[in-house]
Formats: sequence, structure tokens, C-alpha cells
Amino acid sequence: MHFDQRTQAALREVGLSKEQLREADDLVKERTRADADALVEFFADRGTVYSDMDRAHGAGGPQEHTVDHLDCYTHAADIRGYLKFDSWGVPIEGGRPLEDGTVELTLGPTIDGRVRFAADPDDL
Repeated sequence: MHFDQRTQAALREVGLSKEQLREADDLVKERTRADADALVEFFADRGTVYSDMDRAHGAGGPQEHTVDHLDCYTHAADIRGYLKFDSWGVPIEGGRPLEDGTVELTLGPTIDGRVRFAADPDDL
């Protein structure tokens, strides 16, 4: 179950039944899978994306990236995976599609931060 023991106990204390806890757990998992699918779809066959990533030796403003693919998996409410660019890649942890048509990922070592990606640099 997605909820840890303390959270389950607190939710039962405020009146949720075990069945309601299971239903909420299933909804969390479904929404996590839907977000992961939306992230993969965003990067699929796009070719070029733009980001607000800070790069030590890059010019300011949106950065351009050629994307190979995003591979991700889910576990309860967690999204993890690997974002592969043309010449480098980075682990991802967490991510979400945003209402403005961009997506946001937490990129792992070498970047260590949240980064927004868009199909058009003006969307950043």
C-alpha cells in the first residue's frame, strides 16, 4: 500500500475504512501511472525540446536538447527512470505534466534539480 503505517492509522482515526484506504491507494497508483505515461508521451518522437536547465558552460535562457527517449517506471506514488539525450543521459525521480503543456522532472546527479521542458522555448 502507498500509505505508510502512521498515515494509515491517522486516516483510520479520522474515519476512513480499510476499503476506503485501498480505494485511495488505487487512485494514487492510477494517477501516478497516468502521469508517467504523459511524460513518456511528451518526449516520444519529439526530437528537440527546450528546458530551463542551468548549465555551467551554456548561454542563459532556454537550453535546446535533442532527446532520444524517456524510460520510466512507477512504484506507488513514485516515478523514476532515465532521460536519454543524444550524447548524454540523466536519472529522473519524480515528474509531472503541467497544465501549460510543459513537463517538470527532477533530474539526478550532475543536474540535481527540478527542470521544466517544453516543445517551444517561448513556453518557458
